Amino acid sequence: MTSPFSPLSSSPAPTASTHVPEARPASDRVTYLQVDEASETQRVDNFLAKVLKGVPKSHIYRILRSGEVRVNKKRVDAEYRLQLGDEVRVPPIRTAEAAAKPVAPAIKARLADHVIYEDDAMLALNKPAGMAVHGGSGISLGVIEQLRLERPQAKFLELVHRLDRETSGVLMIAKKRSALTALHEAMRHHQMDKRYLILVQGQWQDAKKKVTLDLQKYVTESGERRVQVVDAPLLNNEPGGRKSLKASGVEAKRHAAKGRFEVETQTSETWFYLQEMLGPCSFLQAKLITGRTHQLRVQLSYLGFPILGDDKYGDFALNKQLSKQGLKRMFLHSSETRIAHPLTGEPLHLVAPLPAELAHYLQQQRQLNSVK
Repeated sequence: MTSPFSPLSSSPAPTASTHVPEARPASDRVTYLQVDEASETQRVDNFLAKVLKGVPKSHIYRILRSGEVRVNKKRVDAEYRLQLGDEVRVPPIRTAEAAAKPVAPAIKARLADHVIYEDDAMLALNKPAGMAVHGGSGISLGVIEQLRLERPQAKFLELVHRLDRETSGVLMIAKKRSALTALHEAMRHHQMDKRYLILVQGQWQDAKKKVTLDLQKYVTESGERRVQVVDAPLLNNEPGGRKSLKASGVEAKRHAAKGRFEVETQTSETWFYLQEMLGPCSFLQAKLITGRTHQLRVQLSYLGFPILGDDKYGDFALNKQLSKQGLKRMFLHSSETRIAHPLTGEPLHLVAPLPAELAHYLQQQRQLNSVK
């Protein structure tokens, strides 16, 4: 297999401007790439990182600063956002020849049966519990990597939002950058109605309750990331704040780059609705107003109603008992999402049925409660 940066042809290197739509940069000559819909609105530095696989970021920024990269024959800085039809000049880029890779085995379609909605702009999955949305931290394949392997012909697939690894339910993926941008804009302006079904320990008393709490991220002694409810942010020089830092924006990113955990206090808001009282447990529906990391898990634990099966913020002794009774995962499911279609504006109602293992456990509790 040749390097992706090998010459596009054996003909002499052209010196005049030549459109090479969807071509890969060559190693011995200037290449002109035309921006398609998949790269529209993307920053030029990120675009170059995508097409110049294996090239150090430092080199990409050098050729941008030197003016060797041009868009529509003009110099641009790294933050320039590409427009549909832009012509990007890429100078010759030489990299070591890549070693021939063995033929990959056939990809098992793990997600094909989990699609609950799809059109040309987006798709929605009923994400299974136990599968991370993306790889990292010892996880080789998350949902988005698996989906790209299953759909090699897809030009654009990006996560619209995230779900915790042990949370199941509605997960949206954009198939066009314009759809991704529109969905993010809708989420920023709280134009999405996202509901969860939850079984918690304890007897919830309110039919409808709004919970507003300040959350702050921190790092445990073992190096795991967690979220806590705080009355006031912890500083590094305060008790309990050794690994915490009150920071935001550029300052926080600088500290994160130095290996210090980025912490920003954020307000979290949720509406909770009581669905059923089941003896010592309560079946709730939650409507997110904000979408903070571990929001529902932390809020409910803080209020004294830990989610059954939650291995980070739950009742660990109870979880062991629940596992023996058949509940071997966290009872947290993203059941439905209402949002306007990102391109047509038509209302979408995305529904993910409760997984069989949760539905079975819920039915067991209903039967036990009716006997009592």
